[in-house]
Amino acid sequence: MAAVPDYLEKTSAPAYYEPGTPDGSRPGRLRIDTWNAAERNLYAVEDIAYHEGLPGHHLQISIAQELEGVPSFRKYGRYTAYTEGWGLYSERLGKDVGFYQDPYSDYGRLEGDIWRAIRLVVDTGVHAQHWTRQQMVDYFHEHSAIDETSIQAEVDRYIAWPSQAAAYKIGQLKILELRARAKTALGDKFDLRAFHDQILDSGALPLDVLSDRIDAWIAAQKTATTRP
Repeated sequence: MAAVPDYLEKTSAPAYYEPGTPDGSRPGRLRIDTWNAAERNLYAVEDIAYHEGLPGHHLQISIAQELEGVPSFRKYGRYTAYTEGWGLYSERLGKDVGFYQDPYSDYGRLEGDIWRAIRLVVDTGVHAQHWTRQQMVDYFHEHSAIDETSIQAEVDRYIAWPSQAAAYKIGQLKILELRARAKTALGDKFDLRAFHDQILDSGALPLDVLSDRIDAWIAAQKTATTRP
């Protein structure tokens, strides 16, 4: 864990993951934005830890970097919907496995969901409906309790990076869809850990390729369970 560098702190997200070097000489780091810390909300700390750390980006990217027998672009490349979809999925997974025992942190998880819903609106608002920056800020205030420091940095990010924020939710929904598909098809034979292996152990993939991969895994599991 380390602070966001000074030159980025005024425009950074509250936290982000910085991958380690491929040779292991520098570990991966969770970067925390400490600028204007007294004005920031802390209810999202647990939620962010799952997204950026474990089982989120630190696990996801470390596994990808350690893959063998695949080209480098499979180990170090990124597809935003896949990479950030796993990050959002990890926040939800924390709840699924029984974390967020503190109601304050669980509120942070719910506020995180609201945050992601809001940015679907403001992203399309500014780029498709020609919203002003102030309209984006106002929409955040009208629909959340997110602190002013985070809002100001986030709206600039959405302005500069069209559809990046929207890709997060698309990826999360796809992974949840694939999990539901596998669970329905396999019933009692569904193993959540094995499903996660299939999501993570080939590096970042386009979502259509990931869907094909899970379908192939489901078919293989069915064959294995019916074989005499």
